[in-house]
Amino acid sequence: MDRQITSFIRALRASDVRVSTGEALDAARAVSVTGYADRNFLKDALRCTLAKSPDEVVTFDELFEAYFARRDIPGGDGSSPESDTDSDTPNTDIDPVELMESGDEAAIAAALERAADAVDTDDIRFSTQVAYFAQQMVKQMGGEKLQERLMQAFQERSEEGEAEAERLIEMRRDLTLRARERVQRSYDIFGKGETEQFRNDFAENKKLSAIELSDMARMKVLVARIAKRLAVKHSRRRRKKNRGQLDVRRTMRANAGVDGVPFNVVWRQKRRERPKIVVICDVSGSVARYVRFLLLLLWSMKDVVPDMHAFAFSNKLVDVDGILEDNPFEHAMDIILRVAGMGSTDYGQAWSDLKTNHESLIDRRTTIIVLGDGRSNYDDPRTDLFRDFAARAKRTIWLNPEPLAAWGTGDSEIPRYRPYCSSMSHVATLKDLERAVDDVLSAYS
Repeated sequence: MDRQITSFIRALRASDVRVSTGEALDAARAVSVTGYADRNFLKDALRCTLAKSPDEVVTFDELFEAYFARRDIPGGDGSSPESDTDSDTPNTDIDPVELMESGDEAAIAAALERAADAVDTDDIRFSTQVAYFAQQMVKQMGGEKLQERLMQAFQERSEEGEAEAERLIEMRRDLTLRARERVQRSYDIFGKGETEQFRNDFAENKKLSAIELSDMARMKVLVARIAKRLAVKHSRRRRKKNRGQLDVRRTMRANAGVDGVPFNVVWRQKRRERPKIVVICDVSGSVARYVRFLLLLLWSMKDVVPDMHAFAFSNKLVDVDGILEDNPFEHAMDIILRVAGMGSTDYGQAWSDLKTNHESLIDRRTTIIVLGDGRSNYDDPRTDLFRDFAARAKRTIWLNPEPLAAWGTGDSEIPRYRPYCSSMSHVATLKDLERAVDDVLSAYS
């Protein structure tokens, strides 16, 4: 496959554009037909084979312009100049002083491209590597020759020598700047996407208790991506499961008028329970930070789980469905914390309020999700009520932000609740929340 197309596809993948092997082969065949001469024709052909959604089209267009712009070298055919020069060995054929003095922008651009290929700037991954690759490019372009002439000028100790030294310093600065700009383009194409993915992976595995205000914008984007990922996963699973098995008897009956030829195939439909989730969140103290992300994730999936009900408490249980539906999420969370987050934590009172006002929500289809540390300030935990709720529900999932070593210490009632839970797990990161919600939805597949 053409090296340029292979490299461009790698850049797309680094920017979160999914390109399969088959699509890559289609792109290569398209390029074999279009060639590189007509840039617009090439762009249209590659876009048709590699971009599959409006978001991917936007990313594709940006990368295409950045990637192929560096190949706009007069006299070229659109392909990248190849270099057999070892990246560890400077090109002794280049005199950087003569090159820069010539003012020939085409020659300078071509030399920069050859140096970039020689030092493999396409391998850049992080912005901190820009300076290193630029230094290597200057070295490849004869930077040592330039340095020797500069030292000679200093050693002359004359006005002419000082003037020459200043001229050479300015020339070196200009060459280094051009090299940095060239490396920066490679970083924008190949490194920025991977750097962003690295930061996202780090954020997804960062403890939610350590999330700072400056991280919130990124975390919201990550939650939206997780929600989309889970929605796609479970929607596909639903479509697959819905097909069921072939209903032979009904198929034969439906095709009796055409001598039994199965033009109309009838499938047995499997009855599936639609997800129903009741989420109960302790919003007191440090737990509130975790509640924010769980509710954001769940509420981002309302299309997948329309039958969802959310409650918050510190002592008295508050129905927060209306608050979440009628307000922007951040504003809604402020209201929830103000309305339900005041007072000392009392799990027993919360279970009593659920029993009195909302027990009808819990049936055999219901998955109860509890997010809390189980610390009830030594009040009656009312495990009897919690046991009854768990017996009525399909599943009961408890998500605890405290580490396992803290369970059962002090006023923690976790050991008393644990026997009635289908699962109880420690959640500390977005990844933990994703796994928990995925597990809940999988139970309905």
